[in-house]
Amino acid sequence: MLLVTVGDTRHEFNLEDLQALPASSFQTTTIWTEGAQTFRGVSLKTLLESLDVTEGVIHATAINDYSVTIPMTDATADGPIIAYAANGAPMSRRGKGPLWIVYPYDSDLKFQTETIYSRSIWQLDRLTIE
Repeated sequence: MLLVTVGDTRHEFNLEDLQALPASSFQTTTIWTEGAQTFRGVSLKTLLESLDVTEGVIHATAINDYSVTIPMTDATADGPIIAYAANGAPMSRRGKGPLWIVYPYDSDLKFQTETIYSRSIWQLDRLTIE
């Protein structure tokens, strides 16, 4: 489901692996959905900490090879999660899943910018840390 490459080391996570990490959830609106949505997943910070990653640049890639760069400074306690559920249900590929990097857009104006929206990659399947 998610391949994380740190240097020469590859870490493969299935849904159960991601769900075994401490979960985060929040409710927010997005520019791609209607009304408030409740997202649940693992925070980017928690995932990276579980791999002892504290520096570098995050390259996130989707199933269709769309790719974005996310600075490590985004991986904060109040930052994005790698969502695996929306409104209590797993997300289908049609529903931007199975994984979607979601920021808590409504919590702070700093998350309501084109830059942040561009980092909100859905159908995520790979992270590479350089």
